[in-house]
Amino acid sequence: MSVFLNVNEIKEKVSLLDLLKNLGFTPQKVSGGEHFFLSMLREEYTPSLCVNDKLGVWFDHGGAGVSGIRSGSIIDFALAYWYPSGFPEVLHKIVEYANVSVDPSESISAGKVQSERPARVPRYEIERMEELGSNLAISAYLDSRGIGAVSKEHLYEVYYSVLDDKNRLRNFFAAGWPNENGGWEVRNKHFKGCLGHKGVSFLEGSAKRLCVFEGYFDFLSWRVEHEKDPASVLVLNSLSLLQTAKARAAKFDVVELYFDHDRAGRVATGEFVADVELSRDCSWVYAGFKDYNEKLVASLRFEHKVAPALSVTANNPGLAVER
Repeated sequence: MSVFLNVNEIKEKVSLLDLLKNLGFTPQKVSGGEHFFLSMLREEYTPSLCVNDKLGVWFDHGGAGVSGIRSGSIIDFALAYWYPSGFPEVLHKIVEYANVSVDPSESISAGKVQSERPARVPRYEIERMEELGSNLAISAYLDSRGIGAVSKEHLYEVYYSVLDDKNRLRNFFAAGWPNENGGWEVRNKHFKGCLGHKGVSFLEGSAKRLCVFEGYFDFLSWRVEHEKDPASVLVLNSLSLLQTAKARAAKFDVVELYFDHDRAGRVATGEFVADVELSRDCSWVYAGFKDYNEKLVASLRFEHKVAPALSVTANNPGLAVER
């Protein structure tokens, strides 16, 4: 026999908008009674997760995350967000983060709950993690992004399997790093996503100065150029976690922002600077490029083009022409 929270009471008492606010998410736009968020269930740059609080429903127009859930009630959202947590655990998390009082239902057997809602089979499984270096494809990918030299201290090789729509098990590998909510952000040449639910990544350093990045590869690009910089680092991993980042940044004396040069990044930068005292936009260091990594890759390509030309000129002085 087990005690479970009353599902119907949770649906009646808990606002999904309030839950999202307490989790650190803010709608990017509101149209009528619909609130549009950057999906926190996967990586995206255009708000497509729609919440109708009056009806108590949500729908992710951009597709499902790793849980396979893309719509439903607040319960369905929680199952997708805290995937692959079990049903009872998810109910307790809703109550905890929504900060509401909900009476437990009568003691019932776990078997009865299972009959009400079948257990969801996880669609992915992390098989193992290893230090960088054994997988040449991963190493080559990181080198192509210009961050191979600094990656060993910050990234792992993640080997995982995914159950596809036809229930076939497919094996994958990628470079990955953990976030604070227990998920793993993974990247390879063909895929960019998260195993588990989204969260920020924090690297502790100076207690007074914080550098905030939109993406982890942008942080690593900065690290290439600032190898010994002692600043603390906060990586959003998704702009949907902007509120969480602002709350974390408020305790620092100096906050440097390195967001993308696109509309979403500019809006996020403006909001951050307005809300967090002593924060400043430092994205000027990669002016002319979308982000820090794009600048780094471009500079490396330029160096590779220039080096052979200088070598040829040095070996053949006659090629040098005075102007």
